[in-house]
Amino acid sequence: MRFSIFVTSLFFLSISVVAAGSGMVSIKSAYDVSTTADRLETAITKKGMTVFTRINHSDGAMDVGMQLRPTELIIFGNPKVGTPLMQCNQGAAIDLPQKALVWQDDKGQVWLSYNDPAYLVGRHNITGCTEVLKQVSGALMNFARVSTSR
Repeated sequence: MRFSIFVTSLFFLSISVVAAGSGMVSIKSAYDVSTTADRLETAITKKGMTVFTRINHSDGAMDVGMQLRPTELIIFGNPKVGTPLMQCNQGAAIDLPQKALVWQDDKGQVWLSYNDPAYLVGRHNITGCTEVLKQVSGALMNFARVSTSR
């Protein structure tokens, strides 16, 4: 847990981060939901990762006659990184591939949120994967920074 807090501090000195006890990291975005999600998708694919799907929950709500503030989920990953985590504890597969939620709150602020890798360590009792977890943390922080900052 200390590793995650330290790394988060180093990478996000210039952007607003909210890390709640829920295991989710949320970063304020300078862009609207669609633009933030587009920027995230571009950053992910530039690093050679796969975007498996992008779900527009607001469109889904509209399809059934309901309203939802802009909300998009991007599911992405890389078996070279995810497989070692699953080898440490196969139960981690329930949280893989990675997901990032881009959403607008009731005040109009846009956020990019993702699962804190330290939370996954505790949730799945992952041991022996320190280097992979550092890589995952760094990648998620970098994707968030590139996607949300001007």
